[in-house]
Amino acid sequence: MVMAIVVGAATGLGAVAFRWLIQAATKIFTGTSDYSAVGLGQHPPHPWLPWLGAGFVVLAPVVGGLIYGPMVQRWAKEARGHGVPEVMLAVSQKGGRIPGKVAVVKALASALTIGSGGSVGREGPIVQIGSALGSRIAQTARLSETRVRTLVACGAASGIAATFNAPIAGVFFALELLLRDFQAESFGVVVLAAVVASVIGRAILGDVPFLELPSFELPHAGSFVLVALLGVLAGVIGVIFTRTLYAFEDVADKIWRGPEWARPAVGGVLLGLLLLAIPQMYGVGYPVLEAGVQGQYAIAVLLGLLIAKVVATSLTIAIGGSGGVFAPSLFIGGMLGAAFGASVHEAFPGWAGPAGAYALIGMGAVFAGAARAPITAVLILFELTGEYTIILPMMLAIVLATGVSRALSRDSVYTLKIRRRGIEMDARAADPRMTEKTVGDIMEAAPTALAPDVALEIAARRLLGSGRGSLPVVEDGMLIGQVRADRIAAAIEDEDTTALSVRDVLDDVPQARTETVLRRGMEALRRHEYPDGGLAVTDGAGTLVGWVTHRTLLRTLTAPLPIAASAPAGTALARLRPSLRGGGSRMGTSASRRQRT
Repeated sequence: MVMAIVVGAATGLGAVAFRWLIQAATKIFTGTSDYSAVGLGQHPPHPWLPWLGAGFVVLAPVVGGLIYGPMVQRWAKEARGHGVPEVMLAVSQKGGRIPGKVAVVKALASALTIGSGGSVGREGPIVQIGSALGSRIAQTARLSETRVRTLVACGAASGIAATFNAPIAGVFFALELLLRDFQAESFGVVVLAAVVASVIGRAILGDVPFLELPSFELPHAGSFVLVALLGVLAGVIGVIFTRTLYAFEDVADKIWRGPEWARPAVGGVLLGLLLLAIPQMYGVGYPVLEAGVQGQYAIAVLLGLLIAKVVATSLTIAIGGSGGVFAPSLFIGGMLGAAFGASVHEAFPGWAGPAGAYALIGMGAVFAGAARAPITAVLILFELTGEYTIILPMMLAIVLATGVSRALSRDSVYTLKIRRRGIEMDARAADPRMTEKTVGDIMEAAPTALAPDVALEIAARRLLGSGRGSLPVVEDGMLIGQVRADRIAAAIEDEDTTALSVRDVLDDVPQARTETVLRRGMEALRRHEYPDGGLAVTDGAGTLVGWVTHRTLLRTLTAPLPIAASAPAGTALARLRPSLRGGGSRMGTSASRRQRT
């Protein structure tokens, strides 16, 4: 709980700093607080560079790309893209471990991307920033892998809570998308972190929602039929947005043959030309979204903005920009819902209700269709509007959009990126012993090591006497490799061994540090071309401190699950505990005999 408070406070301050970075970058690149707020058909010049006229928007993405492209390539490639898939991958495959430098690089790269015209959102970056902070704090405190993952979720929830003034949605975003479970312990600490971050955000940024939306309601029960139709359309649009996003990325990967650091700058020319044609696509575009929800655009304009946003966001991500897809999905849904609402209001003026209500519903439905996070979608729109009357139609549309999305596509906008790397997100969870235990917890004493200058014949006799297939080789107290029986045998058969030493047949050895979780230790062992000898265990200085054999691993994996040791007293499981441990009963005695045999 103390660590959750620390993560919430750090992420809350980080979210405020990130908001300021975006505002500063936008001011530098455009001379305005938000260039997307310009009226239709207007192209105001940069006040500091009036001689460029409207053409400065073509140069802005190029200059921005020249700055953040090399930065991302040099220090944190994980900062490229929309961020949330990288966090999901870290939680599911890496024990929640995220390098601390990702937070800094992601903040700078995303601020530059958005400030220089990238048509992306700030939720993906702040999720990755908060998650990196949580992971770094947890690793510094040397917490277990389960708690590292929990603090990663705390950072993600805190980022959403502080940035969007939506603490409830932040909590469920982290639980629904990152941890993918709702355990009581996780829920409690994630809520605590989100509350702390939200308090800090409200104290500095003010207690106002990030979108100023009017209140709407649907007065007629027949409106639910129209809402259901909108939900189906939103699910389709969510899938189209997802596929377009990755189609643009595939095309860019096939076309681009230059260095990756230059890709954002070169691709920025295309993005700049799009912004020259439609300046409303500059940056996140919240002013445009508010205007669309309030009914200030005609149906044709709304549909044009919808298509333009899909293209602009896909292009920004494809050229290597850094930013989220949450805000673009809200934008696309808002334009779809406003156009749909305006159409049905003209067709059924008596009971269709105001067009703005459909815009709000469309925002949540398209996000749900793209991200497959229906709980988060409902809650964040509720926190934005504060209107309970629109919750029921919104829930209907979001559920239908999620169902249609699942029927049309296997993956969401987040999980598709992970699956394209060959990783299955919905695979069965690993044995808890593989993630809770470290290599140091199960290691045995290391075998007697050899020096690299020992004669090969002496090494062969020691190896035969050890009964092992290999022995470690240590020089000046540091592990430098291993000597294997098969390599000694090959050397003895082919050469005169009198002049040979251990150094002549030295082989590298699979190794892991004492704090490495058991799952990663097994992966290191499995990847080695000669895993039969076992896994060498070293401390932080590289000194050999232990050894893990296959027998050790088998003993660990066949031991009773931790749940047996923590069963409440008096339960049937507790009464069986002595038997499971191999003692205190006839079953335990026979098990012990079998084990000795």
